[in-house]
Parts: sequence; C-alpha cells; structure tokens
Amino acid sequence: MRPIHPPEVPHASVTDPGFLAAAARGEARLTVEQGLALFEALPLPEVGRWADARCRVLHGDHVRTYVIDRNINYTNVCNAKCTFCAFRRDGTESDAYTLEHTKILDKVGELAAIGGTQILMQGGMNPDLPLDWYLTLLRAIKERYPRVHVHAFSPPEFVEFVHFFDPPGATFEEKVRWVMVRLREAGMDSLPGGGGEIFAAPVRRKIGLGKCDAESWLTVMYVAHTLGMFTSATMMFGHIEGRADRIHHMHLVREWQDRVLAGSGGSGDRRGHYKAFISWPFQRENTPLGRVKDWGADDAELGREFPGDALARAFDWGRNPEIDYRAVPGAAEFGRRVRMAGASEYLRTQAISRLFLDNIYSIGASWVTMGPHIGQVALAYGANDMGSVMMEENVVSSAGTTYCLDEPVICRLIRDAGFTPAQRNNTYDVLRLHDGPGSPDLRVTDWSLHRARKMHQEAPKAAKVRVTVSAAAPAAAAAR
Repeated sequence: MRPIHPPEVPHASVTDPGFLAAAARGEARLTVEQGLALFEALPLPEVGRWADARCRVLHGDHVRTYVIDRNINYTNVCNAKCTFCAFRRDGTESDAYTLEHTKILDKVGELAAIGGTQILMQGGMNPDLPLDWYLTLLRAIKERYPRVHVHAFSPPEFVEFVHFFDPPGATFEEKVRWVMVRLREAGMDSLPGGGGEIFAAPVRRKIGLGKCDAESWLTVMYVAHTLGMFTSATMMFGHIEGRADRIHHMHLVREWQDRVLAGSGGSGDRRGHYKAFISWPFQRENTPLGRVKDWGADDAELGREFPGDALARAFDWGRNPEIDYRAVPGAAEFGRRVRMAGASEYLRTQAISRLFLDNIYSIGASWVTMGPHIGQVALAYGANDMGSVMMEENVVSSAGTTYCLDEPVICRLIRDAGFTPAQRNNTYDVLRLHDGPGSPDLRVTDWSLHRARKMHQEAPKAAKVRVTVSAAAPAAAAAR
C-alpha cells in the first residue's frame, strides 16, 4: 500500500540543501525537531526560497489566487474570556449585538450583487441563541441565495453548541455530529478554522479562558471532514507561546490530516479535509493580553530565554501536557511577557508552515494583519493565496487592524509579485483567470480611487453597511 505521506529523515540537517530540496519536492517530511531548527538555522531569505520552491511544486509558477467573500460576525456576545480578544462582549454592554436575520440576509445580498461566492460567518459563543435561530437563518440564506457558499461556525462555536443544545449522543464526537448534520442540512457548506490560536495546553489555558481545548477543536474538524466538508486550519502566534509551540500546533494539524486522508482510501468514502492553513501574528491593541509587558523591555531580561520557550521545552511536544509552569526553570514570567512577531518573524513562520505541512494544499498570506505589501511579499515565502478582499471585518479590527483593499488592488499586488491573479472558490478551484486586458487591475485608469480605506465594522447604531470597495468589482473578507 502506498504511504500517504513522505518519509521522515530524522538524521538530516535542515542546513543540508539536498534534504530541503527533497522536502520541497514532497519526497521528505520534516520532523518536529527539524521544523523548530528552521527558526534559527538558516537566513530568512533561504527559508523563504525553499518554501517558495515547495509552493511552486504544488501550485505552479504562474497563478496565485484570492476569493470574493464577506465576513459576517453575527454576534459579539460570547461566554469565553480570551485575553487576546477585543471583540467579545458579555451581552449587557451598550455595544453588544446580535444581528437580526433580515440584516444578515441584506449583507449576503450585497455580496451576491457584486459577484461574491462565499460568506464567512462566525460569532461569539452566545448562550441565548437556540438551535432554531441558526437553522432558520441557514434555510433563509440558501432559499434566497442558493449559489452562495456558507462557510460558517468555527470549532469553538460547535463545542458550545453541544453545551447549549444538549444533543443526543454517547460521546462528544456523536453530539457534534448530530448538531453538524442538522446545520448542514439547513444550508451550512463548510467550517472555517477560527479559534485555533495555539494548541499547546499551557498556552491555551492562559490566553483562551473558557475556550475549547485542542482535542475538542480537532475532533470537530474531523467530524466535518468525515461528513465530506473541506475546512481550513489557523494559528495565531507572537504572544506568550514558545516557537516549539508553533511547530506542535502544525504537527497536530498534520497528524489529523494524515488520519482523515488515510480514511479516504476506501471505496465510496468521500471525506473532506483541511484545504488551507493560515497563520497570523497576535494584534495587541484594545486587548487584555496586549497590556502585558514586552519581553526584553527590562535590561535584566536581555540574553535570557523567553519564558514561553522554556515552558514549550518542558511541554515536550505535548508529551507533558499538565506541566506546572511555576516549577519550570526560566518560566516564572510565563504569561506575564509577550514576544510580539513582526514582519520577518511572520514570514519565517509562514515559510516553515509551507515546508512542514506537506499534506495541506494551500497556505494563505495574512495581509489583513500584516498589511498589503507584507502580504504581497508572503507570496515569495510559501503562500499561494491572498485570501479575501475586505468588505467587512470586526474581530481583528477590534484589536486595531483596519487594512482594507478592493479587488483591483489585490489583483495588482499579485501581478506585481510576478504572478497572474485568479478568483477562486472555497475548494480553491479557479473561477476567473485574470490574464487579459479586462482584468480588474488592468482596467484601472486612476489608482487614486483605489486607496486602502477603513473597512466597515458592525456597530449597534449603524444605519447601513458602508461598502468600501469599487462598484465594478468589490469583494469581501479574509477567508479563514
């Protein structure tokens, strides 16, 4: 039987061009130790070169993609208390909201009117919304806009659905399946990868208060895959985690992808899987975690090991999940210091993800958090997809990020990076290849009309949606 993944070569050094060439061709798999070594062993441009080589093996030399969708955050009421989040509300605040079905339908209609193909619908985990609220909404969307792909409800939301709705089932997996089947029958097409953050238990317990653990997150996605859905996985880094925690996170995604792909070999088994992986750095503004001091701000910390790295070593790739950070040498300040990730750290982490995740098809550039031009550079560091043009976004924007581009600009960024832009759908099939004079960017005669603007954000008293994209070819939010 043909193996489902390339073999590991544990003795190989990541400074060996022959080994990295084999990894780029998909003939060798990086171990967790080799993945971690790439953070220090090679200059950033060299890591990017090998990630780009891997990307070109999978996606060719010419086409890079984007999607036209809209991010609809249907409620900001949430029972979790994540310290990295500036979006959530308890429900009693003046700016807490849950959108009416009619308003959500209006948003979908605005997307459909400009040629959008997908909505990304996520929200806070609101205990006051019954299952019928979701079922009625999904049926209404599909009845009115049957061609719009509904990419909705991240794994943490499903974990809370199990708690809120008390579905039948002997196991957590059975309960999730019961809820998911009903939502799918009502019109949900696939799941986004929100709420992944960092899987390492010590980190997750510190930053994701009330949010599901890694096992639950991965189980929800596994259920979606066995039901034939295609999903994405995400990672938010650059806070209190160690670099080994990032590799541990990728490793779990890769392991569970192996598992579902291995189960797809049987006759008639039509399973889904992770189509994409997207990572981005933590945005600190307006968040409790953002008020934590930067590592190295005190001279006494210079030259010492970052507490997150010390704890990640003791965590030992998940083999010691209940580690007490207070007993780990060097980890006394764990959770009390953040190590923010700038452009170079972002590009290195993304490039490593492209080399490490040999069984994931697409890597998305995170221009939403990093800015348009770093997103463009990311196309040379393993990314094949620029995500979505921004019509609306509320979660990341609440933490201070407000980058907003229209379709001509995102096409120009791709073309200026040396590629042909193409609009895709949820499964990364190309819908429109922009290789002629009618392309959105090539039609522009006055680029001053296409400058980045502040995107629409939901507000309790907002009278209407402010569409910030061009009338000719606007689009929507970053697909996760």
